[in-house]
Amino acid sequence: MTVTIWHNPRCSKSRQTLALLEANNTQVEVRHYLQSPPTEAELHWALVQLDLPAKDLLRKGEKLFKDLGLKDVTDNDALIAAMTTHPILIERPIVFSKGKARIGRPPEAVLDII
Repeated sequence: MTVTIWHNPRCSKSRQTLALLEANNTQVEVRHYLQSPPTEAELHWALVQLDLPAKDLLRKGEKLFKDLGLKDVTDNDALIAAMTTHPILIERPIVFSKGKARIGRPPEAVLDII
């Protein structure tokens, strides 16, 4: 079975999650989402698999989150557009497997879908 991870190698949780997947003998397809940002359709799909609204996928501690004034934005499409344009705003890592997804915070949160 192959799982996909939206990965940022500069993020310690992302590195830990990738290492955990590999330690569990999981075949991993790595997507460096900052270099290859998801489309709006892919983000919609990710949110369905995560069973989350767009606001819960945002990195609220990012300076850009504040600079763009996203705190009070509630429209999912507007938030998805912001994440597509600025993928640094997407919480990471995200692991996809078996029609489900998990955010690897903590890394062990992904174990139930592999």
